[in-house]
Amino acid sequence: MKQVGIIMGSKSDLPVMKEAIEILKTFDINTEVDIVSAHRTPSKLMEYGKNAHKRGLKVIIAGAGGAAHLPGMIASLSPLPVIGVPIKSSNSIDGWDSVLSILQMPGGVPVATVALNGAKNAGILAAQIIGVDSIKVQEKIVNYKEALSQKVIDSSKDIN
Repeated sequence: MKQVGIIMGSKSDLPVMKEAIEILKTFDINTEVDIVSAHRTPSKLMEYGKNAHKRGLKVIIAGAGGAAHLPGMIASLSPLPVIGVPIKSSNSIDGWDSVLSILQMPGGVPVATVALNGAKNAGILAAQIIGVDSIKVQEKIVNYKEALSQKVIDSSKDIN
């Protein structure tokens, strides 16, 4: 069963969003991936937002560039946690428009926002949310973080 929905505004966002897909695979979390444009496919956005939880999804990761309405619109429609990934796109103002569009949500419509092009962190956060109810996933996250720590320790040894 798919647990995380990964959506993006256009195919040009896929190189960034692949990082979320790849990290979730390392945690053995099944994903569904789709293109859902807030501006070009509003009917698809409405259907996706209203029905994602009915398909068994637990978390939605939504990546968007430019005005970046996708994460907020999905959050307004879905009872699921939404993680927004601001993407620096060709029509972006150094990515700040995307960051602020996702970060500055009105009260009652939360979107967890990661760094610009931070899809990997979005995937890790989604895994941590799922890990609340899955010891198996939680153990993989613990191992992942221990490996990060060991990598820093090992690199420290290399400079001395």
